Amino acid sequence: MILPLAVLLLAAGFTGFLLLRDLLLAQWRESAILKLERAAHIADMHLGGIKEAIRLFEEAPVELPEEAFRRLALERLMRQQGVVEVRLDWEKATPSAGSPPAGRPDAEGRGRRMGRYAGARIRGVSPPRFDPRDEHGTFEVLAEFLDEKGAVLGRLAAVVDFDFIFRHVVESAWWQSHKAFLVDETGRILICRTPSPADVFGASGDPLEQATLEAMGQAPSGTLLGAGLPPWEVSGFHRLREAPWFLVLIAPGREVLAPILTFRNVYLLFSIGLVVMIGGLISWGMGRLAEEIRQVAREAIRLAHGEFGDPLPVRRRDEIGEMILSFNRMSRQLRERLELKEALRLAEEVQRNLLPAAPPEIPGLDIAARSLYCQETGGDYYDFIPRGGESGRRSWCVAVGDVVGHGVSAALLMTTARAFLRAELRRPIDLDRALAETNRLLCRDTILSGSFVTLAVLEIFPSPPGFAWTGAGHDPPFFYDAAGGRVHRLSGATGVALGVAEEAVYRVTPLSGNRIGDVILIGTDGIWESRNPQGERYGKERLAETLVLHAALPAEGILQAVLEDVTRFRGDSPLEDDVTLAVVKVVSGPWAKLAANGRASGRG
Repeated sequence: MILPLAVLLLAAGFTGFLLLRDLLLAQWRESAILKLERAAHIADMHLGGIKEAIRLFEEAPVELPEEAFRRLALERLMRQQGVVEVRLDWEKATPSAGSPPAGRPDAEGRGRRMGRYAGARIRGVSPPRFDPRDEHGTFEVLAEFLDEKGAVLGRLAAVVDFDFIFRHVVESAWWQSHKAFLVDETGRILICRTPSPADVFGASGDPLEQATLEAMGQAPSGTLLGAGLPPWEVSGFHRLREAPWFLVLIAPGREVLAPILTFRNVYLLFSIGLVVMIGGLISWGMGRLAEEIRQVAREAIRLAHGEFGDPLPVRRRDEIGEMILSFNRMSRQLRERLELKEALRLAEEVQRNLLPAAPPEIPGLDIAARSLYCQETGGDYYDFIPRGGESGRRSWCVAVGDVVGHGVSAALLMTTARAFLRAELRRPIDLDRALAETNRLLCRDTILSGSFVTLAVLEIFPSPPGFAWTGAGHDPPFFYDAAGGRVHRLSGATGVALGVAEEAVYRVTPLSGNRIGDVILIGTDGIWESRNPQGERYGKERLAETLVLHAALPAEGILQAVLEDVTRFRGDSPLEDDVTLAVVKVVSGPWAKLAANGRASGRG
């Protein structure tokens, strides 16, 4: 418990450190850019005034002679702050004042140009020159005068005091406290706060300086972080608008991040102390909890071996008390579940015992039946019931039933239906009356629950041989015609399912003319409604194909082939409904003699 807590505290501290570090670095970046912008703005103001004075040469007012305007413009240029000298050189003689003026017509009211030159073009700013004796530096703002054809008539150079223009920069606090440079666009260092071993910015091999020089070629301003965590140094740069020069500021990362580094150290000490204190409290508390936890562990071991003891006493109202309460609840529910499971096992055993142990031995017939339940108990049912009709003719009934739903409730209703059906079929009454009486008795039990039972009954008359069948809401049996090699559904209307309508009437359909190899198959919907993993149903057509494919097998072989094909089709999908199947096959004996009489009615 101590280790996760320590890791959590350290992770929270480290995350907070990173967030605060990024916040401080972002604030420093904004502050550095603002400082550089402010310093560059003042220098740009001085240089902009000088350039604006030079641009006066482009227009001459109407009321002044050209020479007078020239002198006026030069005097104004000389009066600009920082200008120490002005040099004007002409390559060609300018026209006299009486010559026709060039430029726009006087009718436009815009004045006229001085002489025949068409304008002044500022060519740029020269690199500064420094006097090695007193380090006094100057630079020139250069301009050219052009005629109407664009040819150069003369050149103007305003010599500017470098120290005056950048005096506010050198005297600023950030210049005095950090590494600071004025660099031209080629990287040459114009001025710096401390003597530099190289005249070119980045030539010293400093990776941050080289990265800053590269960034200066891509953007007019920006900030960069040096190597290290936190970075050893951070830099910012900004380009002047009126000259191709950059102001560069480099500050130590520890100085920028001093507050967060102090916070980090304090947080580490606090975290270590807190972990030690919490560790002591946990050790003290764990000693009190250990015995109760060991008691729960001992009871859990006993429970794993099937020994149920008395509930554990609950002396606490914290998490340990909740754990003991949960253990007691789990133990009680586990005991109840085991008792219920045992009851279900006994119910399954009872239900299995209600199914016939073996099919009846009827000469000339091969009979097999099987039920598979999707739970411990189910609602499907099959039975072989001997009976005597009203005429005294002995017979056997093969019954297959399906109770709505599955599980314990379906099994109970199936047991009731089985008892009613067996009792009625043992009475000397016809099959349709026996089914009607069974329905009447069952309706009294299902009137409130809404449950019902579907049933198909095949009556077999050994002497003389013959079949008859009736149904109560059940799918008609499948009949395999050995002579034609085809499968039909037995015809004849089926009545209402048992337990639905008390006055329901049922009809018996006789079958005759059976031959050796003919097969009657009765199943429940759990067979053809089985699904594969793709959600497809097994279907009645596939059941008929399987019957045709394996009709030559004995009854048990046919039954097994159908169940295996259903299982193979289902794959990994669970069994969703109970499955019951009964197979009756004509194999020999007196049944074969009926073939000479031809096929009778009763087949679809």
